Amino acid sequence: MPAEPVAPPAVTEDDPGGRTVRRLVALVALGAVLPALYLPGLVHNFFDLKIYMSAMDWWRVGHPLYDYVQPDRVQGELYFTYPPFSALLLWPFGLLRLGATVAIFTALTVLAVVLTTRWLVAPVIARHDLPRTFTLVAAVLLVLAVESIRETITFGQINMLLVVLILADLLFAVPQARRWAGVGVGLATALKLFPGIFIVYLLATRRWRAAAVASATAAAATLLAAAIAPRDSWRFWTHELWTTERVGRTDIVGNQSLFGLLSRFTEPDKPDRLLWLLVVAVVSVYGLWRATRAARAGDPLTGLTLTGLVGSLASPITWTHHIYWFVPAVVLLADAALSADRPDEVRRRRWLAGLALGITAVTIYGVVTFQAWGAGPVRTHDPVDFVVQNTYVLLSLLLLAALPVRSRLSAENRTNWTDLPSSHHRR
Repeated sequence: MPAEPVAPPAVTEDDPGGRTVRRLVALVALGAVLPALYLPGLVHNFFDLKIYMSAMDWWRVGHPLYDYVQPDRVQGELYFTYPPFSALLLWPFGLLRLGATVAIFTALTVLAVVLTTRWLVAPVIARHDLPRTFTLVAAVLLVLAVESIRETITFGQINMLLVVLILADLLFAVPQARRWAGVGVGLATALKLFPGIFIVYLLATRRWRAAAVASATAAAATLLAAAIAPRDSWRFWTHELWTTERVGRTDIVGNQSLFGLLSRFTEPDKPDRLLWLLVVAVVSVYGLWRATRAARAGDPLTGLTLTGLVGSLASPITWTHHIYWFVPAVVLLADAALSADRPDEVRRRRWLAGLALGITAVTIYGVVTFQAWGAGPVRTHDPVDFVVQNTYVLLSLLLLAALPVRSRLSAENRTNWTDLPSSHHRR
């Protein structure tokens, strides 16, 4: 009898070689998409970083720091808008060649992305026994694909430095009651003011010592800058801080804050300030209430993520590169979806997974990268305009209500965000 043909071995879950190949193909595919996503942003040509360095050159030869102005086709005129403490840290970079400064800023931003992504994803890997190396690399590639990170890199922004300081403080130092808890938030606040919302969060969660340390650190850094540059410091804190026009037009789509949303309704007029303050108050109280509940439930990542979203919504100007907080939100949604493994949680699991995938897709596509908004005034005319022009605002509001809080009831089944995965996890 002729021998029966032997079927090729099937690829199963027990086939480590086939699984490895599939993972490599997935990572290569993700990496291959990145250049196409970054290509439109190359036109920025490190525009913001060049303004920083030009302002440092201007300052170094004796001119008042906040007199520096640069013409701009879209915004009219642009200035150096950061607090004096930021200028002190940027000043040495003005001594380098621009190419060297660009390389340093880009490398530090990528390093910050890798570090913070590991902080966020490592506990999820440990809890759900995910393949460690593959998951980490895939997560880093996805974060690098997000529009806020692309804009941070191509504009030459310092946002990821602030994120490192905030996450190091609120994920590690504060939960572990370290003596230096609050220093990171304080330094971040002295550099760019926006992180001051996290001092409010520390107060709301009754982390009195950390809040005091953060406030004292911000004050000390500010006083140091005042001692070195007293006139520029006085001018910033008494005048420039309150002149929002120096930062740029509020109606352009790149401003994804509540004030930007209202500005696109009222352009060419400014929104009613009382209405804006009322909306901000309602959103802030609700968002910080949920953040406080999360912190008291032993879920610091959800607490700080909600606080970051509140800050983005409340600030008069929140450029797309400021909104990092969708990244930890997606991690939280994915973690919650993986944890919803009981038969009666199928619908919840689908909702959380769908929301995570949807936010990932939207934030990778973005609101400015592939849209030609032009240089003229931007006004909302219809519901489609409203959604397209305010996508990040609407997503932020959705997450304030929908982001799940993990309670202490399941704490024994979870790994803390401060725990690192051990070497026995799959690679």
